[in-house]
Amino acid sequence: MSSWRSLLLRIGDKSPEYGAAGDFKDHIETCFGAIRRELDHSQTEILEFLLACAEQLPHKIPLYGTLIGLINLENEDFVKKLVDKTRTKFQDALNSGDCNGVRILMRLMTVMMCSKVLQLSSLVGIFDTFLSSAATIVDEEKGNPLWQPCADFYITCILSCLPWGGAELVEQVPEEIERLMVSVEAYLSIRRRDSDTGLFFFEKDDANERGSGDKDFVEDLYDRIQALSSNGWKVESVPRPHLSFEAQLVAGKSHEFGTVSCLNIPSPPSVPSGISNGKQKHEAELKYPQRIHRLNIFPPSKTEDLQPIDRFVMEEYLLDVLLFFNGCRKECASFMVGLPVPFRYEYLMAETIFSQVFAPTYLDAFDWTLLLMLPQPPFKPIYYTLVIIDLCKALPGAFPAVVAGAVRALFEKIADLDMECRTRLILWFSHHLSNFQFIWPWEEWAYVLDLPKWAPQRVFVQEVLEREVRLSYWDKVKQSVENAAGLEELLPPKGGPNLTLGADGTENNENVLSGELNNMVKGKAPVREIISWIDESVLPNNGLEVTLRVVVQTLLNIGSKSFTHLITVLERYGQVFAKLCPDQDKQVMLIAEVGSFWKSNTQMTAIAIDRMMGYRLVSNLAIVRWVFSLENIEQFHTSDRPWEVLRNAVSKTYNRISDLRKEILSLKRNILSAEEAAKQAKEELDAAESKLTLVDGEPVLGENPARLNRLKSQAAKAKEEVVSLQESFEAKEALLVRAIEENEALFLMLYKSFSNVLVERLPEGSKARSLHELKAAEVDVMAVDPQEPSTMELDNENQQPQNSQSNGGKKSGAYNVGEKEQWCITTLGYVKAFSRQYAAEIWPHIEKLDAEVLTEEAPPLFRSAVYSGLRRPINEA
Repeated sequence: MSSWRSLLLRIGDKSPEYGAAGDFKDHIETCFGAIRRELDHSQTEILEFLLACAEQLPHKIPLYGTLIGLINLENEDFVKKLVDKTRTKFQDALNSGDCNGVRILMRLMTVMMCSKVLQLSSLVGIFDTFLSSAATIVDEEKGNPLWQPCADFYITCILSCLPWGGAELVEQVPEEIERLMVSVEAYLSIRRRDSDTGLFFFEKDDANERGSGDKDFVEDLYDRIQALSSNGWKVESVPRPHLSFEAQLVAGKSHEFGTVSCLNIPSPPSVPSGISNGKQKHEAELKYPQRIHRLNIFPPSKTEDLQPIDRFVMEEYLLDVLLFFNGCRKECASFMVGLPVPFRYEYLMAETIFSQVFAPTYLDAFDWTLLLMLPQPPFKPIYYTLVIIDLCKALPGAFPAVVAGAVRALFEKIADLDMECRTRLILWFSHHLSNFQFIWPWEEWAYVLDLPKWAPQRVFVQEVLEREVRLSYWDKVKQSVENAAGLEELLPPKGGPNLTLGADGTENNENVLSGELNNMVKGKAPVREIISWIDESVLPNNGLEVTLRVVVQTLLNIGSKSFTHLITVLERYGQVFAKLCPDQDKQVMLIAEVGSFWKSNTQMTAIAIDRMMGYRLVSNLAIVRWVFSLENIEQFHTSDRPWEVLRNAVSKTYNRISDLRKEILSLKRNILSAEEAAKQAKEELDAAESKLTLVDGEPVLGENPARLNRLKSQAAKAKEEVVSLQESFEAKEALLVRAIEENEALFLMLYKSFSNVLVERLPEGSKARSLHELKAAEVDVMAVDPQEPSTMELDNENQQPQNSQSNGGKKSGAYNVGEKEQWCITTLGYVKAFSRQYAAEIWPHIEKLDAEVLTEEAPPLFRSAVYSGLRRPINEA
């Protein structure tokens, strides 16, 4: 990398490129000197790289803005091109709905205004454009309030610029900033406030979770800007290096940015209804998602020194780094610990990362959207896991204790944590511990053995240990809990497969048949021969149940040595299973046999059933029926085993549709390219055929015969390519139609199954409409010492909850929720989680769901959970 590129990239960092230079002013001067020398012969490269740095390292935008201001003093034409390029990128981002691009470029424009590069009126003009569009969108007559997420995004973009340029705006055009704030306040007064209960991390204390009373994100940001205004627009977290060069920058020419236009939003549904409105509102929420849902893990005392606006700015920094370094986890951790702020922020950093791992967004129908983001974080969970690990290594004296404190705090509230968040916390925590030798003070949680088997804290410990065994081996995990020896009781069984053939030591008919099948497999008998043997010698004499048990246990036992052995058996002998179980009823029996064989190994059960579905040996409907069999229903509140199998089945169905849509989009592009190539080949052939050439002195129509033949061949091949692609396109479309039909059948069966089991088990006459109300209605309130503080404080030294005993003693109270109520709470939590995660695939079938499942006869709590996950108004339930 050339020196000027290195200097641009590393500006503001402690790096060899800048030697002993420590402050921002020295860095800017050094970088400016290098760029000035290269500007004449590398202008285009510098422009592109400078903009790329500003876009992908947005926490350094104040430095890049000042640098652009200094360049403007030397080369106005270059900076004018840069401003024009910024405008083009900004308009493209608006047109494509690139929320991150719009937000970051607006920050860059604000900083360029501070550095006298951009005319102040241009920035105010963009603010006015956004304000006007937002007001029009939420207007009942002129706009479409269903697209309020878009309007909220525009307002958020305006407000989020003010920490970087509010002081300059107030100083130069105080009347404009006052008018701006009045306009934003007017917008807030007319927008609708939706209760996003489907996106809360916890099932109660919703107001506390929001972090600022009962305000949503836009209102909360407006309040933070108001507090910033009252504080004289002083922001500790935003560097202002342009002030060091103010005397020079005022001499520069400010450039006009030009006008921009906001994207036209769709018209309201022609026939408004709850369903049509809900579909369009969901589409808007997918396109303009809220960037962060705050997860307040720690007590306020841990971050009380931060001004309200500094928390927002720090969240912006951290989320930007996570966004732009998602493929470079070590660089990500390095930038996260070196942000340009004068205060410590480990607790806020932990909360921000966990809010992403656990926080709420939706799966798009075509692709992943943006550790606890519901239902799916912006990036794969492994990315956050690795970043947290690298942060623990980068800040060994601080961050591990903060992470441990976060885990303890979340463990204390695990009973109220959203079910999807709980699952993700289990997966992350077990993986995290596997990278630190499984070291954890388990004695602190030994008291869970005294809790009922359905208590969420006990189930959490049990599931973490089960996942750890998957990542290591049983004896290693047992050794890790030796300080709390009783927890060995919560480890999964150590045994392998549950082979019942000949388990009593006697030789019977099943043993004989199994031996014969085993010999056939060892002798590499063809699958056709094995199927004939079953049809002629086994099935007629023993019946389906015995035959299925013999075949499943024998073949799975052969494949029990490893995952590879299992996959090989399923690939090689899948036709045997398919012949034995051609319909749904028999496939349910097949899955039950697989579950019985691997009843001591949840992981192998899930993998075997998942692979069987992948090979089309069992259908997703058969899996749903098996999950809702009595044996599994009894485990809904005590084990993740049935839920893991169900998640895999729904996810695989969704992925089939998603993959087909991607393939169809790719084929459409290929067809257009192929048609263009065929058209060009035909034109070349026609031109060649119409051309007169001399052959033996006589004029002949057509070019050289050899070239003509070549052109004919190329034209024919191009035409064949178009036909081939069109045939592939039609085949994929047919598969997509079939997949969508399967998807509809899956969700109908899934929600009917949920409704049926809940009808049987929900308390009779219950009028509760939320999980919190169900708890309150069915459980006596736990006795709490009035002297005990309501907010859990964390001990400063060891990050242990003060209201627990670090020696593993019992808690002051037991878990008083009954088993029946806990079963209902857990099941309803999963109803909401599935509805939220697959909302984009559920909405197209909502009319049928409403007619067949979500009827007036369905339990109100069930309908409320579905509506909450879909973010439909609860009053419709």
